[in-house]
Formats: sequence, C-alpha cells, structure tokens
Amino acid sequence: MNQRWKLFVMMVLQFFVWGAWLPPLFDIMPGLGFSGAEQSAIGSCFAIASIVGMFFSNQFADRSFAAERFLAASHLIGGLALVGLYFTTSFAPFFVLMLVHSLVYVPTISVTNSLAFANLKDPQNEFGLVRMGGTIGWILAAWPLYFVLKDVPAADALAAKRSVFLIAGAAALVLAGFSLLLPHTPPKPAQGGDDRWASLKAAKLLKAPFLLVLFLVTFVDATIHNGYFVMAFTFLDKVGFAPGEIMPVMSIGQVAEILTMAVLGYALKGLGWRWTMTLGVLGHAARFAVFAFSVDHTTIMVVQVLHGICYAFFFATVYIFIDEHFPKDVRTSAQGLFNLLILGLGDLAAKWLFVPLQAAFTGADGKIDYRSLFLWPTGMALGAAVLLAVAFHPPEREARGAGGGALPH
Repeated sequence: MNQRWKLFVMMVLQFFVWGAWLPPLFDIMPGLGFSGAEQSAIGSCFAIASIVGMFFSNQFADRSFAAERFLAASHLIGGLALVGLYFTTSFAPFFVLMLVHSLVYVPTISVTNSLAFANLKDPQNEFGLVRMGGTIGWILAAWPLYFVLKDVPAADALAAKRSVFLIAGAAALVLAGFSLLLPHTPPKPAQGGDDRWASLKAAKLLKAPFLLVLFLVTFVDATIHNGYFVMAFTFLDKVGFAPGEIMPVMSIGQVAEILTMAVLGYALKGLGWRWTMTLGVLGHAARFAVFAFSVDHTTIMVVQVLHGICYAFFFATVYIFIDEHFPKDVRTSAQGLFNLLILGLGDLAAKWLFVPLQAAFTGADGKIDYRSLFLWPTGMALGAAVLLAVAFHPPEREARGAGGGALPH
C-alpha cells in the first residue's frame, strides 16, 4: 500500500469511529434512564475535550510525540473506553468513559491532518482526496447498525443500538494498530515565539466589525449544526423510519457534502463570500422547517441533501475565507478561534439548549411536539442569515506581501 493510500485509510478509520457512535447517542441515553441534565453532561464531553484541545492537548501532541505513536496510543485508550461504554448503564461510569474517549480522540483530529500534510508530496493538490476518506468513513459508519438492527424485535432494540460502542471501539483499536504502519512523523520543535495561547491571542481580531459578525454567526450556526445530531436520530425514529434505516438516511447528508464541495469553488466565484455563507446558514433553516411541518419519508430523505450546502457553503467557506483574507502571522490563531466555536463552544451550547428544549416539548405520553421544537433552530438560522446578509462586509482583499493582508492587526 503506497503512502497516500495509507493516509486515506487512516482518515476513513478516524471518522468511522466518530460517525459510528455520535448519531444514535441521544437516542440511546433516554433508554438507559439518563435525565436531561445527565444527557447534556455526557453530550458535552466532546465539546469539553475540544476546548481543552485548543489550549493544551493539541500543542502537547505536536511538541512531545511522533504523530503515528500518538495516534496509536490515543486510539488504544479511546477504543477501550468505547468498548467499556457498551457494558455500562450507569451515569457516572458512562460519563467518565465518554470523557476519557473524548479527551484522547479530539487531539487526533488535528494530528491526522498534520501527519497527512507532513507526508504528502503535494499537499495542496493531494490533501483533499486524502481528507475525503474521512467523509467516506462517516458514511460507512452508518451501515453496521442497519444490519445489527435488521429483524431485531422492538424489545431488544436498545441493546442492539448500544452495539455502536463496540463497533466504534473495534474501529479505534484497528486504527491504533494501523497507526504503527504510518510514516514516521517526529514531533515538531517550537519555532520562535510562544503560540500556546493562539486562540486567546486571536480574540483581538474581533475588533474588526465584519469579523465580529462572522464570529457571532459561526457560533449560532455551529449550535444549530451540532443540535441536529442531538435531535435527528430520535426524530427519524418517531416519524416511523425503521431503526436500522436511520443512520443510512442521515448519511445522505455526507454523500451530498462530497458533491457540494466539488462545486464550492464555482459558488464562491459566482456568489462571493457573503451570499455563499448566507445560503449555507439558510440550508439549516430549510431543513429544520421541513422537519417541523412534514413527516413524509421521501421529503425528509430529500431534504437531507441540504447537509452538503450547510457544511460546504458555510463551515468550509469560513476556513477558506480565513486562509484567503488573513496575513500569515495571524492566520493560525484565527483558525484556532473559529475551531473553538465550531467544535467546542457551539457544540457545548447545542447540548445545553436542545436537550432541555426537547424535554420541554415532550408530553406526558412521550410524544414530542416537533413543530414547536424545530421552529427554534429554524428561527435561529433565519436570524443568523439576516445578520450575515446585512452586516457582513469584509474589506476587499489586498495583495499579500510580507505581513500584508486585509485585516488590520
């Protein structure tokens, strides 16, 4: 297997692990008897790990370990924690195991990227194809549960759903072993200056009004995006999709993501930054509006393709915007700041907003008023889109020189 294929397989396994357990998590926890606050706490583990990772663990990994060895050790520990979740039905050990897994998994997201960049001959042209392995891994993770739940009686469905932890754990352990076959990538020495607090340093960039608007909209959109994974599995179950069909239906969004990324460049050229990102936010509004007013299976499946627009037209565009508009000396800090929103604070807000909201709209008979529930993220997305369309006016990008760029600093 050549080096690029090894990196591709690494990405497939990396995102298979995450994609296997995340979508059904908030459907599994109520069946274990966890309260709304307990579900929010468990769901916050990944966000907590993301925040810790921004300020500590990513730097620790980069400076202290060869990347492939760090991946092997992290996925060994994280895989065992996931296997432990299958055998756990009490809140305290469940929370601890999820936190352990999250703390060791989150840094591997950036380490896999770094390892790929360090070992590709032409990263600019090759990384996109390697990273596509991650999206394919997420899509593949949807299917084991389909076969596990096929023909399983309703009384045994919860135990069958919990097998996602064994599936994810097994994939993590495979990746732990496979990591030792990856090219040796030694730790990076610190390079003049102290960038440990890069995300905090980047906060001064919010003095620019257009960046403050983008910051606020990104936080709202990240909250809505992460809220989708809180509510979608249970919603699809309640409107009558067979349990084994739910994750494949949700994976339609990742297939659409691949296709949408292919046309993103044309959209940016034709629409510009502001309108491309506005359409990405409106994608969330449209999807949740359909969820609020329709229970037709075909309509719900078709609207899943909007996930591609939601992700590519907003989140991917934000990353490209930062790379294009910011001078080199603040670009990494700005990326760290927005990663903090997307993977950390937005995810944290989603768990503590949408779990209580879903509980508030659940009647004594267990039925959920999805129309009222989904109008919340619909309204949030519409508000964010209006703010972006009206108030986001970045300066024209200047030609980059040594230290030049559009943002004053």
